[in-house]
Amino acid sequence: MWITLTGIVLLLFAWTAGATIGDRNLSTTVAGQDTPAMTVGQAIILGVVEGLTEYLPVSSTGHLLLAGRMMGIGESPSASSAERQRTRDAADAYTICIQAGAIIAVLGLYFRRVRQMLQGLLGRDPNGSRLLANVAAGFIPAAVIGLLFNKSIKAYLFGIWPVVAAWFVGGVAILAVGWYKRNTRGPVHQGLVLEELTWRMALVVGFAQCIAMWPGVSRSLVTIVGGLVMGLSLSAAVEYSFLLGVVTLGAATAYDALKYGQMMLQTFEAIPIAIGLLFAFISAVVSVKWMVAYLNRHGLAVFGYYRIAIALVTAALIVTGIM
Repeated sequence: MWITLTGIVLLLFAWTAGATIGDRNLSTTVAGQDTPAMTVGQAIILGVVEGLTEYLPVSSTGHLLLAGRMMGIGESPSASSAERQRTRDAADAYTICIQAGAIIAVLGLYFRRVRQMLQGLLGRDPNGSRLLANVAAGFIPAAVIGLLFNKSIKAYLFGIWPVVAAWFVGGVAILAVGWYKRNTRGPVHQGLVLEELTWRMALVVGFAQCIAMWPGVSRSLVTIVGGLVMGLSLSAAVEYSFLLGVVTLGAATAYDALKYGQMMLQTFEAIPIAIGLLFAFISAVVSVKWMVAYLNRHGLAVFGYYRIAIALVTAALIVTGIM
């Protein structure tokens, strides 16, 4: 209930804040538009939404697309269709690059594991070498499929209805996996520890991660569920999801930053982008700490209910013409 109310409040806040906060902050304007492409206020909202949702199994990309639409980013009526498309393309790239703030947060929170993998890379820690190999095995499928289908994914799946569908199906999947674990393997907290993960199991989780290229599915969701299905305990599945996310999200962020960095700077300028990254970092620290503590006590079910609820609420807003 708490997370559902928080999500609804976040969306309503994003909807209204775009028109109130932004006008009083530093901002940038795309040529031909009489309103800013993205204000500092909007960048803060996007940063908070990104940080809070990146590592929760609720889809940060879906939330960012929804928040951007509700704030009207790239929808200035005075801009030409080409200018609006350019702003939307820059905004789509920004939803990827803003992940850098959340990546840095996890690097800090899980520095012990990161150091262990670095020691393993140098041949000084066998467990670190094994964990590094497992992270690499999980990353390979996403790297290959992402490079092959990146354009098609952005062309056909970066829309609000695909996100709504993914939210709903993902919510049902969480509840189904929870039921399966309880009735076949016992509580989700029982299972293998991270050191018992094999490269074959990691590869399966990596292929599962590819499903999350569909915005709204949630990379965190499919990697955690994939880890549970492979027999990991919930805490081990969550930790592996975080570590795999650092590599996967880092690669996606670097790719889009190199490809669209100049477009983002020309459209939004450096100050809003930097402020969004800062707030993504701060909110990710809070979110990850809360999530780990919450999951140890309650499990994943609440996220399943949340996804179903936000899918139904968003669909209702679209159908009624409110959004």
